[in-house]
Amino acid sequence: MTILLLSFSLFFFGCSKKPQIKIKELPNTYLSESSFNELLRWDSEDHQEALNSFINNCKSKKTQDIYGFLCQKATQTEDAKSFFESEFNVYMIVPENSEDKGLLTGYYEPTLRGSLTKKEPFIYPIYEEPKDLISVELSSIYEELKKYRLRGRLDGNKLVPYYAREEVDKIDADAICYGDSKLDIFFLEIQGSGKVELDDGENIYVGYANQNGHKYNSIGKYLIEQGEIRREDMSMQKIEAWLEENPNRVNEVLNYNNSLVFFQKKPHSASGALGLILEPMRSVAVDREFIPLGSMLFLKSKIDNEDISRVVMAQDVGGAIKGALRADMFFGSGKDAKLSAGHLIAPLSLWILLPKESN
Repeated sequence: MTILLLSFSLFFFGCSKKPQIKIKELPNTYLSESSFNELLRWDSEDHQEALNSFINNCKSKKTQDIYGFLCQKATQTEDAKSFFESEFNVYMIVPENSEDKGLLTGYYEPTLRGSLTKKEPFIYPIYEEPKDLISVELSSIYEELKKYRLRGRLDGNKLVPYYAREEVDKIDADAICYGDSKLDIFFLEIQGSGKVELDDGENIYVGYANQNGHKYNSIGKYLIEQGEIRREDMSMQKIEAWLEENPNRVNEVLNYNNSLVFFQKKPHSASGALGLILEPMRSVAVDREFIPLGSMLFLKSKIDNEDISRVVMAQDVGGAIKGALRADMFFGSGKDAKLSAGHLIAPLSLWILLPKESN
């Protein structure tokens, strides 16, 4: 019986030696047949570490749905490299535009200072999901919209867009705790999760709960358009430094991003959309309209001006991660992780590993 994972249809273009494959469930994604021999530095990969990541990824139902019995077989293998090469086919993710080189960025788990009570200097709230926020699952009415969710609030008997960032004082939400920096909380929203060191000596973890429904707008792009930071100099550190040097324009710049993220307490450090604890340099966020969450990928890019190629797991999503050739790599926590993630803007090539047919 063939493993039930994703339904494929083949499309042949001219005399191309490598037929492209289009995933029916992800109609914008094209794949090109490849092989392990074409993966840069495949032989020097830490195959056992990659296998351990795959086994951990198999704790999620989405991964089990894609890879079936291979999740169990992975726990019994003694030769990780042979397991990959004998059980998986490799497909290169093809850009819609031939000039698109893909984009890899990074994220990390920030650490903030906070308090459970509002008092100086802890005056900036980290909000729970608002009581008046309504989320509508459109798939119950329109099956073709199953990947979309409508968010808003009631105005009388009418559903209207929820409050934008500049209207944050109007929302009806409790605060999990209070931070001492508006900028730190803004960047916490960008990262999606973090640790808060409380003034009483305790630590709490917070993670994404919901969002106000507004489109994510990059403040980095805004500062480039305003002529404040050159495109070639752009990084999270540059943005932070500029905001600190221009306190009178902080609200203007932050409010350019109407998207507002709400949080919930978490029992442990950073976890992604699959509910699994993220693994530094092995976990990536993707656009699930193009790449299935739970899938295993092979990534080629540059980090700190050095070539990198490795197996990674699609475990997370992000508001700024859009397109088939787009990924956000998790770097962990701490100053080094923040520095590497904040500076990472690099070309990206991606492959997806899918199971071979099995009787």
